[in-house]
Amino acid sequence: MSQEANMRRVTAIKNGTVIDHVPAGKALSVLKMLGIGGNMSNPVSLVMNVPSKKMGGKDIIKVEDRELTQNELDRLALVAPDASVAIIRAYTVAEKLEINLTQEVKNVARCTFSNCITTNHREPLPHRLVVTKRDPLELRCRYCGKTQDIEGLVDNLL
Repeated sequence: MSQEANMRRVTAIKNGTVIDHVPAGKALSVLKMLGIGGNMSNPVSLVMNVPSKKMGGKDIIKVEDRELTQNELDRLALVAPDASVAIIRAYTVAEKLEINLTQEVKNVARCTFSNCITTNHREPLPHRLVVTKRDPLELRCRYCGKTQDIEGLVDNLL
């Protein structure tokens, strides 16, 4: 193996979060879902389409000096339900967080159908999306039954 192949693609971080095993090409959606954009002060490292024995190809995201909340993990489940999340402290893995895609995703995103009852502000219903298929991920609104556009959910996060 060449020296270049052995080099790390992204340097280690002192403190922060590493999101690994993101499906190839989905890292930008993950960043958007987590509200991470170009205007934040935390350094973000992003590697896309890295070879992976487990997945064929994957993306990796490193966010320095930020630890994900449970709400952010719930959002992450909509784009990368099988990703692994590690909290880094003092250059070592301090904690591994679990992404838990349950049968129903509650109060993470609004239904993407404009006529759904959940879009009516006078109807204070919880936002409930049912997982009908896991691979590829398919969600339906509990109320109107419409299949959700996963990319559209990024714009409908709560």
